[in-house]
Amino acid sequence: MQKKHGITNMQKKHCITYIQSTFGNTIITLTDYNGNTKTWSSSGSVGFKGSRRSTNYAAQATAENAARVAIQLGFKFVEVRIKGLGYGKESSLRGLKLGGLIITKIRDVTPTPHNGCRPPKKRRV
Repeated sequence: MQKKHGITNMQKKHCITYIQSTFGNTIITLTDYNGNTKTWSSSGSVGFKGSRRSTNYAAQATAENAARVAIQLGFKFVEVRIKGLGYGKESSLRGLKLGGLIITKIRDVTPTPHNGCRPPKKRRV
């Protein structure tokens, strides 16, 4: 691996993929190592409308579409960061794998409250 301007050849083929899986949609964003967005895909942009956007099949199709574009951009290896509690978490990983990308690392970055908000006062009747 030769270094040229501080970036190795391995980093040119490596990208970071953010999967945001909500109960209504799945959004996949591909960035390079500097955090610059290269491409994105969502269930709505693939062609699913309404309640079909929140299905496992829609998440897998979205991931396959994002993987296809990533390979065209020259990326081969993927570091995945998953955020959210939606239905498309596992199926989007399967879609990235079926799309031809090699997954090197998987991290769950879902925010969890340490104590949360204060609950409302008890109701006095």
